[in-house]
Amino acid sequence: MQCISHYESPLGAITLAADEKGLTGLWFDGEKYFGNTLEAEYEEKESVILKKAEKWLDTYFMGRCPEKKLPLHLQGTEFQKAVWAILLNIPYGQTETYGKIAEEIARGRGREHMSAQAVGG
Repeated sequence: MQCISHYESPLGAITLAADEKGLTGLWFDGEKYFGNTLEAEYEEKESVILKKAEKWLDTYFMGRCPEKKLPLHLQGTEFQKAVWAILLNIPYGQTETYGKIAEEIARGRGREHMSAQAVGG
């Protein structure tokens, strides 16, 4: 069963979700896809994983490079997992465009191009 916690960030309220394997979701409250991977039944309670995520966010919002090894339990399509794998390798403080990510996925799949808009989704 998933559990959730709430985090007040400088950018607004955030809800975090986790199961026994890792962090399963993080949403700014009220965003379009808020809770889209949240199970129908969940509990609002503390967990080791949620505490690690909150500490990671504290470090990040203090302008420091957080420890990269947060336990994640990514659930999605193979395409989504490919995008997330690339996102996880972007160094702290750097950015990448959807177009560049799309190019990398296309190369990995032996295709000429991939939609940047699909990556953004």
